[in-house]
Amino acid sequence: MTTTSLPTPRSDTVTAALWMTGAIASFSAMAIAGREVSLDLDTFEIMLYRSLIGIALVLTVSSLTGARRQIRAQRMGLHAVRNLSHFAGQNLWFYAVATVPLAQVFAVEFSSPLWVMLLSPLVLGERLTRARVLAGLAGFVGILIVARPSPATFDPNLLAAAGAAVGFAGSAVFTRKLTRTEGITSILFWLTTMQAAFGLVCAGIDGDIAVPDAGAWPLVCVIGAAGLMAHYCLTTALRLAPATVVMPIDFARLPVIALLGMALYSEPLEPAVFLGAAIIFSANYLNIRRERQL
Repeated sequence: MTTTSLPTPRSDTVTAALWMTGAIASFSAMAIAGREVSLDLDTFEIMLYRSLIGIALVLTVSSLTGARRQIRAQRMGLHAVRNLSHFAGQNLWFYAVATVPLAQVFAVEFSSPLWVMLLSPLVLGERLTRARVLAGLAGFVGILIVARPSPATFDPNLLAAAGAAVGFAGSAVFTRKLTRTEGITSILFWLTTMQAAFGLVCAGIDGDIAVPDAGAWPLVCVIGAAGLMAHYCLTTALRLAPATVVMPIDFARLPVIALLGMALYSEPLEPAVFLGAAIIFSANYLNIRRERQL
């Protein structure tokens, strides 16, 4: 007897697509707000205020929904490693969006799932197959096309975007390990709480923590709310439809942010960025299809 996976209902696919539009809007809003507020705050200060807003949101929502009792102090070492990885990645991401054309940042960020694939055998004990290795190599080629590492065209600030992708990958792998025993509310609570502590230490190490002025506070609030909303929308979409459906929608982030970068900051639309991003996306997409077949 053989079994076949049932197709995703059309209504669920449409609903997942709508949730993904929310994720795309949230990621784009966070990038724009992060660039604007970087004129007044450094990346550590941005992370400090973002995390404080995140704590308030997590506690408020969990109290209203009755999920607050899920918060518990278990596996704190794994929480710490996961949040250090995410904190490093997020700081590098905010630095990159402030110094590199937004389309290039997003294109390199799309390599994060490939790093997850390569890190999973080390952290989760998952098998590294030939298909995964080939997908990783193809994704690396895509990164080289976007970065163009030559003395004439290479922007060293793009290394921050690459580092952010690795940091996000580490965060994803350790989050996956945490979800085996911990609830999402507990993970989000310790995410925001630990990163607020990290941000306070790093922002205050020079004895000077800048306070946003009245005009910057709305942007800081956008960063805090959009960060949580983006991941909530993405997670909800993945619950409704397979990754092979959701990922092509997520790829729409690149042309959206490229158009916003052109409209707001006069950033050029470079064909090499789209070519490299297409290779990165194809490597991700084909690897997911292969995993589903297996």
